[in-house]
Amino acid sequence: MPIIDQLQITSFRNLAEINIAPSGGVNLIYGGNGSGKTSILEALHVLSSGKSFRSALVDPLIKDGDSVATVYASTSQGVKFGLSKSRNKRSQLRLNGKNEGNWEQVARALPALVIDSGAFSLLEGGPKARRRFLDWGAFHVEPTFLDNWRRAAKCLANRNRLLKRGFLMNEELRAWDVELSIASDLIDRARAAYFKKLLPLFEKTYSKFVGVHSDLKLEYKRGWPAKHQLEDLLMTNRELDAKYGSTQVGPHRSDIDVRVGNRKASESLSRGQEKLLVCALKIAQGELLSGVVNRRCLYLVDDLPAELDSSNRQRVMKCLLTLGSQLFLTSVEPKALAISEFGDTEIARFHVERGTIVS
Repeated sequence: MPIIDQLQITSFRNLAEINIAPSGGVNLIYGGNGSGKTSILEALHVLSSGKSFRSALVDPLIKDGDSVATVYASTSQGVKFGLSKSRNKRSQLRLNGKNEGNWEQVARALPALVIDSGAFSLLEGGPKARRRFLDWGAFHVEPTFLDNWRRAAKCLANRNRLLKRGFLMNEELRAWDVELSIASDLIDRARAAYFKKLLPLFEKTYSKFVGVHSDLKLEYKRGWPAKHQLEDLLMTNRELDAKYGSTQVGPHRSDIDVRVGNRKASESLSRGQEKLLVCALKIAQGELLSGVVNRRCLYLVDDLPAELDSSNRQRVMKCLLTLGSQLFLTSVEPKALAISEFGDTEIARFHVERGTIVS
């Protein structure tokens, strides 16, 4: 179980220099708007995954006037993570003092889940956000998933290149069709198996928030019609694919359909109800990770009070605390989360002002 016991951040966003010893339980980061609260969570997420949950650009991550941003964390198990992001050079990632060429090992060793305003994209955004949600889980519980995902991505890139050049009867295209079909079936099996395990955990958690909700339905869509072999569809759809210059069916079209009755959940639920649903999904992910691979994830929760009244905040907090995960929470007002009501919870509080921790 990763428990961060030391966190150092320099020149990240508006953070000048942060050096804290987090609690293994709840870490409440509070301060006014623009103080740097969310940037601390973002730095942890970038360290864990290589990606920001706020921006795809590198330059905004580095403090104005500085050329390099760094994030360092150590865990109570003695694992050390280090990241250096530069404006003009490749990121340098280190795990236990050794350079890492990609984030695979770091992501497995330091899994992190985010609950923030961007999490609404799970319901309101396109299928890409929901595929990422699925793939995060499949990556952590199925060791071969990432290799198959990479195989499929390579096949799609090469197949689309040939389609754009009009090579519809090319033997090379046929070869990529076969390879894509094999990788896609393996991806689909991993996603479907993960979703099947996740669904009852989600339903249990969601019922704690809202009671029984028989009209809510979640369904995994694999990206091509049931009862059809992908290889056959790729052959049949070649002209259509050539027209659009891209492959129209496959694992890159997978989705989770979330409905209340016959309508999309995003069209039926209030913002507060949506947030409860998203929180239940993320909490179920953490619970499943713990059950399958015996590893708890970090939870990075940005401004939980937004869109939730006090009773619903308490329900979410109670569920998060039962996971036994290390939590990093932000709030403008520290009292809004009422963490002290949960008994023996280990709590550390960090007050942020103008990019620094103040006493």
